[in-house]
Amino acid sequence: MTQQIAGAVVLVVAVLLILAGVLAWRARLRRDSGLTAPLGVPEHAEVQARYETLYVATTKHDQSLERLAVRPLVYRARGELTITDRGAALSLDGSPTVFLAAARLVEADRATVTIDRAVEPGGLIRLVWRTDDGTVVDSYLRITGDLGNTDTQGAALTDLQRLIGSPQPSADSETGDSE
Repeated sequence: MTQQIAGAVVLVVAVLLILAGVLAWRARLRRDSGLTAPLGVPEHAEVQARYETLYVATTKHDQSLERLAVRPLVYRARGELTITDRGAALSLDGSPTVFLAAARLVEADRATVTIDRAVEPGGLIRLVWRTDDGTVVDSYLRITGDLGNTDTQGAALTDLQRLIGSPQPSADSETGDSE
């Protein structure tokens, strides 16, 4: 009888832990419901480079272990990072394309650790940008195409840094509107 009681206790504890995790995630989604990323690539954006990528997470700025549920960047996903003359587009499997105009980009550098992921030194790209409401956040990407090739990761990082240092387009050219 004691073995059955022990099994029941373990089962109850496991169910409670799963329930706590689900409730915590739902609370995070509610807390971050006001944070959104800009969608859609401007009409006349010229593609300069494409990189296969794994989107890892978005966190509070300089707090790599404090995940944010910025819509539609809520879950890890594979996709493509596209560098254009106007900004960076992140097309993730199952999500609409996020477009970070050059004016939104704050910084791009290398990282090793973020929530749910630790890699070799400098194996992640940390992209610092502003959400629609102006909140500064960090998004972490891992270039997966040609993973062993650090030149590919370096090229993606250089392209992002070049965008940050480039002259900012006008508001009309950023949204794709034309007169």
